[in-house]
Amino acid sequence: MTPHIEAKKEEIAKVVLMPGDPLRAKFIAENYLENVKQVNSIRNMFMFTGTYKGAPVTVAGSGMGVPSIGIYSYELFKFYDVSTIIRIGSSGAYSKNLKLYDVVLTTEAYSDSTAFSRLITGEDTHVVAATPEVNQTIRETAQALKLTLHESRVHSSDVFYGIRPLEETIAVTGAQCVEMESYGLFTNAKATGKQAACLLSISDHLITGEETSAHERQTAFDDMIRIALESTLSL
Repeated sequence: MTPHIEAKKEEIAKVVLMPGDPLRAKFIAENYLENVKQVNSIRNMFMFTGTYKGAPVTVAGSGMGVPSIGIYSYELFKFYDVSTIIRIGSSGAYSKNLKLYDVVLTTEAYSDSTAFSRLITGEDTHVVAATPEVNQTIRETAQALKLTLHESRVHSSDVFYGIRPLEETIAVTGAQCVEMESYGLFTNAKATGKQAACLLSISDHLITGEETSAHERQTAFDDMIRIALESTLSL
């Protein structure tokens, strides 16, 4: 047990899917897994362990932002011997090439601040990459499922309500979409010698103004969830 996770060590699988929303974790567990057991409820950050096609997998909420996923992913990597975490989250599009519900594989995450990396790894860097081997597994899985997978650098922002013009943000970050967690996850994987990836579903569009509802963000990202779950079978 840790200050934030009450599960016993053996109750957490080696491979973890990590949505930001704990209610999305609950939805995935109830609709995609068998033999499900809830293993964490501290702070209502729900975590569930079950099996997918006979293989053990844990689905764990991370909360919003680098500080939150920074705590949960570090504890899972360091104290629960988790080998791989795949973040499965929602994202806002910066590019007209992306449409609502498109699935994006994060190649690397850009953060406006280097503080988390400096304090965790000692490296003063704005950009941290996903684990190449896990990304390759995800690519091959999406291809086998005949599902389209976009690939992009992602802006992992600490600010939801900001004043910087979008055009300037796109130029600075070099990203096609934005979320708030992958930089922390990738940094923790690097610090602990573990593996991490991030799959995103486009939930809103910062150029066209299109958006999905809160309920849809919890329940309607089937392609992303299928790719992630099928990928766990090869990890």
